[in-house]
Amino acid sequence: MAHTLAAVASFSPSAVRRRLSSQVTNVISSRSSVSFHSQSFVSISSRPSQLRFKICCSATEAAQAKKETVDKVCLIVKKQLAVPDGTPVTAESKFSELGADSLDTVEIVMGLEEEFNITVDETSAQDIATVQDAANLIEKLVTEKTA
Repeated sequence: MAHTLAAVASFSPSAVRRRLSSQVTNVISSRSSVSFHSQSFVSISSRPSQLRFKICCSATEAAQAKKETVDKVCLIVKKQLAVPDGTPVTAESKFSELGADSLDTVEIVMGLEEEFNITVDETSAQDIATVQDAANLIEKLVTEKTA
């Protein structure tokens, strides 16, 4: 049995939650679950064989990094980790899934500091797990530096 849910991206996060919540209760079986997470997007995923839905709705206002920044971080990560050609590195790529250990992560941060002429404090560096995390932090630090 297929279910269709629609969400309009221009709604505020709380409005999307209310709208989706009312629609979801009408279509989800008792074995399914609904959860709301603090992400910067709304997503709906389904496992048809189990009729499970996952809905994520943003409550944060964190800005997403520009595509150019993400692309540059991807290149630096590929170089630092010697990622084989053909292995995709995207904004969602986790350093650990690319084979990075703690020393590799420190080297990635050092490469990013050099490339973007920024300084990343230790606490912020420990919060970086994905390419997107790194790109967002870089843009924040660059903006603060030029302000």
